[in-house]
Amino acid sequence: MRIFGIFFLFVVMLALVSGLVTTAQAGIWRENDLGSQQHPLSASDLGVIVNDADPLSVRIGQYYESRRHIPVGNIIHVRFTISSSTMSRAEFQKLKIEVDRVTSGHIQAYALAWTQPYRVECMSITTAFAMGFDKAFCSKPCGPTKPSPYFNSNSRRPYDDYGIRPAMMLAGRDFKEVKKLIDRGVKSDHTFPRGTGYLVSTSDKDRNVRAVYYPEIIERYMNSPYDIRLVKADFIQHRKNVLFYFTGVSRVTALDSNHFVPGAIADHLTSTGGALLSDEQMSSLRWLEAGATGSYGSVVEACNFIDKFPSPREVIAHYLKGETLIEAYWKSVAWPGEGIFIGEPLAAPFAP
Repeated sequence: MRIFGIFFLFVVMLALVSGLVTTAQAGIWRENDLGSQQHPLSASDLGVIVNDADPLSVRIGQYYESRRHIPVGNIIHVRFTISSSTMSRAEFQKLKIEVDRVTSGHIQAYALAWTQPYRVECMSITTAFAMGFDKAFCSKPCGPTKPSPYFNSNSRRPYDDYGIRPAMMLAGRDFKEVKKLIDRGVKSDHTFPRGTGYLVSTSDKDRNVRAVYYPEIIERYMNSPYDIRLVKADFIQHRKNVLFYFTGVSRVTALDSNHFVPGAIADHLTSTGGALLSDEQMSSLRWLEAGATGSYGSVVEACNFIDKFPSPREVIAHYLKGETLIEAYWKSVAWPGEGIFIGEPLAAPFAP
């Protein structure tokens, strides 16, 4: 009887402990549902490329170096004349050889301290720096392109694992805008913001193609600590603490009426949002000017291939795991050849 009593007490205690563990697990849903939190890329992993022929680029590089404590050896100085928003293949390859020559082997990613050029012929300049110029990353009209091996990977060291250095532009129309962007990124670190993510399903059938994934995303986060909402409308307005905003339209209405938390990610699927200094469609720069910390857009007519644009499912998951903006965003685009990544690369609101 005594042995049975001891055994019974053990079972009861085990049940109680199991209940406590279950309760504790509910409190750390982030790790159980999304995998262990990442140790994100840091300032020591990032190379900052500065165009010494562009006073604005020099000023951006100096400010970013100071705010992010970038090691002096990680600042890569180049010099080229800005003639247009597009750089020729020959000019870029000459530039890339010089950058590769002086880049230390430990560098895993790049920040480009300028707004133009943002294209290298048919490629975005961020993908050209990441993977080298390769026409396989450019499509024939409305066709697929070479995929990225970094897409939805668990890699913490992209150059070590794949030989690529994801790149992101510290972009803005002037220094004031880029300074605000950098400050938002730094301010976001380790804050675990209680913002809301909006998946906006619009009436624009051609640009609303990502909406096919929205129900799955909503279901995944239904019982989580994160507020992810599906909105069936052409835009949202007067929303506070926006953390994610993904939509599909050529121009976003009432964008400035919303408030973005530091570290917010937002983009619109359209043909040429990545033509940063063009007004033909809404430039992705408008997201940064409205308060987002990262955005994306295609620099040429990419058509509405989902794989050419950020997958909200992947970018949300990787960001909430604690990865930096540049890691989470790059891992969300399967075919990044024609798309430009802009924002503050080291922003890490959910980093441990």
